[in-house]
Amino acid sequence: MPEFAQLLEGYRRFRTNGYQAQKDRYNSLAANGQSPKLMVIACSDSRVDPAQIFDVDPGEIFVVRNVAALVPPFETNPGLHGVSAALEFAVNVLQVRQIVVMGHGLCGGCKAALTQELSGSAPGEGGFVANWIGLLDQARKPVVDKFGETGPDAERSMELAAVKVSLENLLTFPNIVARVKSGDLVLRGTYFAIADGVLHVLDTDTGEFSPQT
Repeated sequence: MPEFAQLLEGYRRFRTNGYQAQKDRYNSLAANGQSPKLMVIACSDSRVDPAQIFDVDPGEIFVVRNVAALVPPFETNPGLHGVSAALEFAVNVLQVRQIVVMGHGLCGGCKAALTQELSGSAPGEGGFVANWIGLLDQARKPVVDKFGETGPDAERSMELAAVKVSLENLLTFPNIVARVKSGDLVLRGTYFAIADGVLHVLDTDTGEFSPQT
């Protein structure tokens, strides 16, 4: 398959250039382990790689990526809680000092949440995605009431609302709340606009996202 061959070509370039250029850093990370102080929760979308956008070195950010960069609320019911496990590890073990939620433009997950086109689909045929983006059902209503279910304004509003939903859900985790109250942890919301490459940061006082220069 040519796609995997391309990956191997990229790996060889990395081994020759990137890895060798940062060999000392990799040696340190191998010997001492990781100690990132910042966690990023981002979308799985192939166009929004946090390491590229923030131009960071290996070991600097602890990253979780999923459809629409969503954080589920704290739950204790049986199940496989991948995002919750990552949060637990980042906060309790790595003791990150900041958690950044990064939404993005042209997000397929947020668009599907708006249109509900996957509603009623069977697992494996869209059902898993439909259940996951159901986390946005409550935030969807005011967006639809104002902009409808389709169009760039509706999509962008849903994308920004999704960041706020994840931030709200982070504050349902007792360990996160405790660290935020003690001042040891800061939560931030951001939004990356693919079309122009501009990062927007949420002002928690105004609820507005401001472009960064």
